[in-house]
Amino acid sequence: MLAQRPPMGWNTWNTFGKDINETLIRESADAFIDNGLKDAGYEYLVIDDCWSEYNRDPITDRIVPHHEKFPNGMKVVADYVHSKGLKFGMYSCDGVRTCADYPGSFDHEFLDAQTFAEFGVDYLKYDNCYKPNNADGPSLYRRMAMALRASGREILFSACNWGTDDVWTWIRGAGAHMYRSTGDINDSAESYRNIALSQADKFGYSAPGCYNDIDMLTVGMYGKGLVGSVGCNDADYRSQFALWCMYSAPLMLGCDIRHMNKQTLELVTNRELIAIDQDGECRPPIIRKCVWDENSLIMLKMLENNEYAIAFFNMGEKDKSLPMLFSEFGLPAHSGYGFKVRNLFTGEDEGFYKEYMRIPVQAHDCAVYRAQLVRG
Repeated sequence: MLAQRPPMGWNTWNTFGKDINETLIRESADAFIDNGLKDAGYEYLVIDDCWSEYNRDPITDRIVPHHEKFPNGMKVVADYVHSKGLKFGMYSCDGVRTCADYPGSFDHEFLDAQTFAEFGVDYLKYDNCYKPNNADGPSLYRRMAMALRASGREILFSACNWGTDDVWTWIRGAGAHMYRSTGDINDSAESYRNIALSQADKFGYSAPGCYNDIDMLTVGMYGKGLVGSVGCNDADYRSQFALWCMYSAPLMLGCDIRHMNKQTLELVTNRELIAIDQDGECRPPIIRKCVWDENSLIMLKMLENNEYAIAFFNMGEKDKSLPMLFSEFGLPAHSGYGFKVRNLFTGEDEGFYKEYMRIPVQAHDCAVYRAQLVRG
């Protein structure tokens, strides 16, 4: 089964937008290997919008790669990505045109799916622009799902309808493996926080085979690129990455992976955090707000093997000490149990806590622990 765990990879859009070409894709595939991203679990290299000619081929009616950006065609690009042991992804749209006004797949779903299969595509991001007003959104996603299944190639289906039509209630039945549930992210603290908070009560719909996609990560962008906006600091990036992991959301990087600094690389390859994201049970976290501070969140996530993830998020502008009352999460004081915890940023064991924890967290930052329930 495809997508037994949340998909992990990299997408061109956040940093490069329309400025994509074969050289960039080859260099990025190399960076997957050189930076240890593949070893950390990232496997999909995805080309987003703007890869094709402005119009379909007048004879075959097929979408064709842009002759200057991809002069050797997409099969050659896909073969190079596959030669690195990676999987290759591309983009289309359920409308007549894509969001950047290139040919969409409306009424061409089966032809386009066959074209993608012939290219060697393993992943299709499917957007939601320029569809006719009388077209039913869910039916358009079902169409492409069936077309991909008929293509003769196993292709992960990433539905990107921005959370319209209450997508979480029907998209699993429509055949998607992940589904965008929000508008587009930008590289700002306000953006990633609003996205994370907007979906906090909807991750109960996520499960192996179909995951809530809260958009590509901006970790490591520092204000650069297409969606650079105002940029974030390293504390924000730690919080963003940890939130996505606590939610078991797909981890699709959006920075320039050829030029990541040490802090970014260490964060996105943190195996302990990734293990939380990739946990086989895919359970949503229990979330509580700090009693006196609406900008602070405390989470507990049940993991495989009777373990837990505990996270503290300080989304405010001042350093704080955040309390977690275990009884709010199902562990009463008279149970005789507490949590033995390990800090996932430092790797250090931090002892045993019974009844409550109180953790200092700097502004915009977070603290994340893996915990075992033990008698105390």
